[in-house]
Amino acid sequence: MSKTPYAVADEPHEASHAESSGLEVKRLTFVEAVAMIVGTNIGAGVLSMAYASRKAGYMPLLFWLAVAGIFTTISMLYVSETALRTRRHHQLSGLAQRYVGSFGAWAIFLSVAVNSIGALVAYMSGSGKVLSEFFGISPALGSLLFFLPAALVLFLGLKAIGKGEKFISIGMLSMTLVLVIATLVNENTQFANLLEGDWIYMIPVFNIAVFCFSAQYVVPEMARGFSHAPKRLPLAVITGMLITFILLAMVPMSVIALTGLENQSEVATLAWGQALGQWAFYTANTFALCAMMTSYWGLGGSFLTNIFDKFQSLGSESNPKTRLMVLAIVCVPPFILAYSGMVGFVSALYFAGVFSGVILSIMPILMLRSARKNGDIVPAWQCGWIAHPLIQVTVVVLYLLSMAYAICGALGWLPASW
Repeated sequence: MSKTPYAVADEPHEASHAESSGLEVKRLTFVEAVAMIVGTNIGAGVLSMAYASRKAGYMPLLFWLAVAGIFTTISMLYVSETALRTRRHHQLSGLAQRYVGSFGAWAIFLSVAVNSIGALVAYMSGSGKVLSEFFGISPALGSLLFFLPAALVLFLGLKAIGKGEKFISIGMLSMTLVLVIATLVNENTQFANLLEGDWIYMIPVFNIAVFCFSAQYVVPEMARGFSHAPKRLPLAVITGMLITFILLAMVPMSVIALTGLENQSEVATLAWGQALGQWAFYTANTFALCAMMTSYWGLGGSFLTNIFDKFQSLGSESNPKTRLMVLAIVCVPPFILAYSGMVGFVSALYFAGVFSGVILSIMPILMLRSARKNGDIVPAWQCGWIAHPLIQVTVVVLYLLSMAYAICGALGWLPASW
């Protein structure tokens, strides 16, 4: 058995994914694909982590980031092999329909819908707060200013999303580096803050950590973009997830070290920027907007193409009128919900992460097992030891316990302070 996280087939048959499912094929570069993962992951979750862990502390957060990152990467690699075994292009719901059946397809589609809507609500709310701080305008107007360019890129499609993710992700990396260095040399930084907290409060932090690794949804998009070079897919997944983990660890580390656990705001970069000074206020919150924008593109684009894949009677996604209609279905409800008073910034992330995490812990395993029996082609790349049944059971148990905790919390069976 291979000692590497994945194994290349001895005699791969690189058949072209020529069959159409209404989804267009646009080639992605390696950097664009990695940026799609980083951009999708680094969204509202990274902004809420310091606040969500204000009772538990930084060390439990770091632990859960590592656990969630590892097992989410494994799940993404299951989806990667499943997509590469399938001649026709599909999104997650289409792959589930192909290999698990209608129940699995609807479960995945609802997972995509709930997670995407929950995230887009959070981005609408978060962007409105940031732009309100910037320009002294109302949060609703700020959200509208964010919404217009975000929706435009979604309308333009996969290649525009890939290029946008690439340039803005590079900018986010640069801004993060500047802010972290400024934090390290600031006289008010107290690294002892990172050791504060209480591990008894660690359980709720897991669901926020799970949501921060939400890029499973873009794997089929990447497989479509890598149909000309399928061996790049797993490497891009692993690279993107590793960069994501580093960024997710660095941002709350800097914020907590600088401001302490007790001074966290729901959108952490507001407190971060205020503590470092006026220049950092604008830099940190520009980072926040970029993070929400790239994640909006990743999750929103995935939701849009899942709709086309699930409801193939809509026809091609390249039809402008149909695409505009589906785009409205994806983008308008989150804007309305953000200002309906029905959901909060962190709670939206919390329950979206729980629901989608459970579905995405089980379905990729079932899809992979079925694809290995019923797939169309022998892929150029296959999972190795990470597909062992013990690892698959661990993934399922971990996320089921997360769901059980969320249900108990919602029913009031757990301490309110959690």
